[in-house]
Amino acid sequence: MLTRRGKYGLKALVHLAGMPAGQLAFVSDIATANNIPKKFLDAILGDLRKAGFVHSKTGKEGGYMLARAAEDIRVGQVIRVLDGPLAPVACASRTAYQRCDDCPSEKKCAVRLMMLEVRNAIATILDRRTLAEMRDLPALERSLPARRR
Repeated sequence: MLTRRGKYGLKALVHLAGMPAGQLAFVSDIATANNIPKKFLDAILGDLRKAGFVHSKTGKEGGYMLARAAEDIRVGQVIRVLDGPLAPVACASRTAYQRCDDCPSEKKCAVRLMMLEVRNAIATILDRRTLAEMRDLPALERSLPARRR
């Protein structure tokens, strides 16, 4: 499940993706526009900066901007940085695998096999989609005929 940390991080990045290239955004502006607690957003943006998704500039004229093009940032990458593995259980994770203590045979475990399928479906979607696509979703939705919504 996507945590608030992941959700707020994605909202902040989509906000930055909507800014003109090279323009900085104040944390307070991002927080207000997206209804995110500023102190929480400060911590999230710090993690996104460490992961290379955003650049920051301190001082009176400071703020945040994307470190690379929105087309080059995969949603799955962001979620992994902010929320950890995509797998719903550790034994189905590729990046944080842990064998279950209560499972005598992973190859026969119906729960693990189902969760592997879930993990793969989630990863397929999130690793294929970019921040630019997320940014453009509201405009795309408005352009669809009413019966397709």
